[in-house]
Amino acid sequence: MGEQGKLVIVGGSLGGLFAANLLLRQGWDVQVYERSADELEGRGAGIVTHPELMEVLQRAGISTDDEVGVTVAERVTLATDGSVLARRPQPQLLTAWSRLFHLLKSAFPAERYHSGHGLEHFSQDADGVTVQFSSGHEVRADLLIAADGLRSTVRQQLLPEVRPVYAGYIAWRGLVEESALSERAREELFPYFAFGLPPQEQMIAYPVAGTGNQMTPGKRRFNFVWYRPADEHGTFRAMVTDVNGKVWMDGIPPPLIRPEVITEARTAARRVLAPQFAEVVEKTENLFFQPIFDLESSRIAFGRVALLGDSAFVARPHCGMGVTKAAGDAQALLTALQQQPGDPAGALQAYERARVDFGSFIVGHARALGAYMQAQLSTPEERAMAERYRSPEAIMRETAISPRRA
Repeated sequence: MGEQGKLVIVGGSLGGLFAANLLLRQGWDVQVYERSADELEGRGAGIVTHPELMEVLQRAGISTDDEVGVTVAERVTLATDGSVLARRPQPQLLTAWSRLFHLLKSAFPAERYHSGHGLEHFSQDADGVTVQFSSGHEVRADLLIAADGLRSTVRQQLLPEVRPVYAGYIAWRGLVEESALSERAREELFPYFAFGLPPQEQMIAYPVAGTGNQMTPGKRRFNFVWYRPADEHGTFRAMVTDVNGKVWMDGIPPPLIRPEVITEARTAARRVLAPQFAEVVEKTENLFFQPIFDLESSRIAFGRVALLGDSAFVARPHCGMGVTKAAGDAQALLTALQQQPGDPAGALQAYERARVDFGSFIVGHARALGAYMQAQLSTPEERAMAERYRSPEAIMRETAISPRRA
């Protein structure tokens, strides 16, 4: 290895591992540095796959013949009383964050993955990049790729004016064991990608791999995302205040969510959701919520440094494209480097040209899908988007589907 040069990736989650596996196979001397000292966890995150994602997995040397996830054939929307309001045929492979992370990390050499290394600072010159970590470690590389997520330290140094913007609503999330569900819930939810559409809210839920990546029926899990409006300076601020009075406007760590906030969510589920969904929320042991943000970078290439995945763009989860977009970023980065050997800065500029417009498009599409859940629909454009995506047919047709630009 090392024929192409030395490359440092900051961020060892899915986006960083996609890039690491692809570039290592093409002769780059790749080292990954992850801030967390502990094994990363998905905290109950399900992932919708798309053909583009599966293609990049294969190029990264990961066999998709193995059971990557659970396949469903149909989508359903449930009315508040639990009856089926609408149906739509839509075959799709659904997986869990932990399953995908396991596959990607297992494919990457362990000695090249360094945990407990938070980036402190970096500098670059005409010949390379010097990266300094909070651990005291310093490394010199030809390229630095930032895959360090929504709160990217690299992006904050390069584009301090680009910050996540709260969308006006939150997403309750969780996983429940298949074996914990009632017979009714297993029969009426588990075979489907299921939707619920209470006023100004949305529930989506689908089966994923179980604990230990189990795919055996009866040992899988059911994943859900339940969107609810929460005005920034009222409901949301109260929800992200911990028992000691500290306010976490960027998102409260799940263990610090106050018990009464969890209790209110379970009560609201019984009030506004179909009984099958309410049961799923009730039986989820580690129920937590995340604020929904938009993030859009005007640039993603800066000399010998580039942004990738959520460090560059964060789209609301409605289009289910976050992981697929990160995989696409990694593939575009590899392509640019292959096409311009010996000119790393020029290659990163080509990567930027290939991905900036797409990233902006995905952010805009996801914003449209989620417009009707915003606490404040203040403009005619937002109200028009809200009406467009209000029906079960539109929701099932466009949610978690690869969008196409006109």
